Amino acid sequence: MASIDYRKALIVGVGSGLSASLARRLRAAGLEVALAARRVDKLAALAAETGAATFASDASDAAGVARLFADVDARCGTPDVVVYNASFRVRGPFVELDPADVARTLAVTGFGGFLVAQEAAKRMLPHRHGAILLTGASASVKGYPLSAPFAMGKFALRGLAQSIARELAPQGIHVAHFVIDGAIRSAARPEPADKPDSTLDPDAIAESYLHVLQQPRSAWTWEVELRPWVERF
Repeated sequence: MASIDYRKALIVGVGSGLSASLARRLRAAGLEVALAARRVDKLAALAAETGAATFASDASDAAGVARLFADVDARCGTPDVVVYNASFRVRGPFVELDPADVARTLAVTGFGGFLVAQEAAKRMLPHRHGAILLTGASASVKGYPLSAPFAMGKFALRGLAQSIARELAPQGIHVAHFVIDGAIRSAARPEPADKPDSTLDPDAIAESYLHVLQQPRSAWTWEVELRPWVERF
């Protein structure tokens, strides 16, 4: 297995699914891990398992994100891997959508990614080293009916990733966007008994994030699409 040239990771928008798998996998690879979420009480078990520090933060609030990074710097040291996994979703007929809900979706799903990536890049550029990983979805490339706000937010996140990858990669910062094109398996969404491997295993997704972190800079990728073998695309 290729070595990994990173030491400290910050995951923003942590829940019990993909983010938890990422935290475990990064810790197993030898990285120290910090976890950020709006509610840190739900992170107690994961923090105990991974030895992670936890931070309460609203990813859509500029002052709050700046404070988050300052707190992580002081308590854990500056992260050289930052993962943005936060999102918010509202569904419904287009003409019935509440503008406030749409604004919240864009603020968390798109704008929050900008805030977190900017704070990360500020710290990585002086060292010409680091990785910024942004989690997308099917909606990053396909706008589904009754889901316009989520598509708007995820399209924005993908555009951000593509733009800053082109800007920051020549300066030593690996930016990658992950299109998670399918349902992620969880306790609330178990694997159908009659359809094996028809949902994405969060641990398997985490392996792909690790593989990207192990890529030599002569062969970096800026985007990865992941889907179950039966998922249409």
